[in-house]
Amino acid sequence: MKKRIFSLLLVAAIAGSALVGCSSGDSGSSSAGSEENGNSAGGAKQLSITNVSYDPTRELYQNYNEIFEEYYKETYGEEVEVIQSHGGSGSQARSVIEGSNADVVTLALAHDITLIEQSGLIESGWISEFDLDSSPYTSTIVFLVRKGNPKDIKDWDDLTKEGVEIINPDPKSSGGACWNFLAAWEYAIENNNNDEEKAKEFVRDLYANVTVMDSGARGATTTFVENGQGDILIAWENEAINSVREYPDEYEIVTPSISILAQPSVAIVDENANKNGTQELAKVYLEYLYSDEAQKIIGENGYRPTNEEILNSFSDTFDLNVNLVKIDDFGGWDAAYEKFFDDGAIFDEIYEG
Repeated sequence: MKKRIFSLLLVAAIAGSALVGCSSGDSGSSSAGSEENGNSAGGAKQLSITNVSYDPTRELYQNYNEIFEEYYKETYGEEVEVIQSHGGSGSQARSVIEGSNADVVTLALAHDITLIEQSGLIESGWISEFDLDSSPYTSTIVFLVRKGNPKDIKDWDDLTKEGVEIINPDPKSSGGACWNFLAAWEYAIENNNNDEEKAKEFVRDLYANVTVMDSGARGATTTFVENGQGDILIAWENEAINSVREYPDEYEIVTPSISILAQPSVAIVDENANKNGTQELAKVYLEYLYSDEAQKIIGENGYRPTNEEILNSFSDTFDLNVNLVKIDDFGGWDAAYEKFFDDGAIFDEIYEG
């Protein structure tokens, strides 16, 4: 029986503005931080910034925050603390809209940040504020199967077979799940002569085999890897890579013939950053993701660096020849959401129909 699990992994640390360490004071520091963000004893500034992210990035940002804090102190002579929050990308976006005091968001897809923009918290044009459409790393979607691949999973069509149990997050709360759905849809379209009715039948059969639908991608990984449920996990590439690294004798990765270029996006939450006095700090925090040092950490954590030279140095980690469809092929996120994920759209039609 299908179970739709809504176990949002929100971190209580972002529930109120007190944790951002704001205090009143004059701005005008020559550094990237502002005195409004707090002072520690003896006059030394203690800056803090809150990054609201999606759930599979927790290890990436634990590592990144460490080098960023060192970089910031060496460059600006001030200590900074980065507070992390992780959960399903759509759920995280809603938490910011509802009051979570994020200075920056690093979410699974641009659409989730656009929702925050539409609430008035992020200024228009955010997608052009940083390089490459404000996507400092990319990923894709793969299959994680149990060692030996007992169900003989090779491509998307194998996921529709009778008796195959799939673990997959919910597109209503998980950005990764939206990427999963679009990759499966593209496979169905290309293998059914662009017949959308047949594509609907295909994804309906696939989702009929989903036995657990967690609220976020990390929850789905936990269900499959740690709780031992299901035959296959439709996963972010980094989740699959890290699972195999941790349990090399228990899991293996299958790369489908068609997948999607997933572009997680980043943005400053301008309303909060202006209030917290962290606007310049937030900009430095996101810009540094494009540095060589950060790009290497991105690759080490199973995400694809956008720096081509550094990406190629991880050619033994990533399949760089996989056929990747892009969100632009669906008309962009606004069009994709309207067609597939809005209430009453194709996902609801095939899952609830």
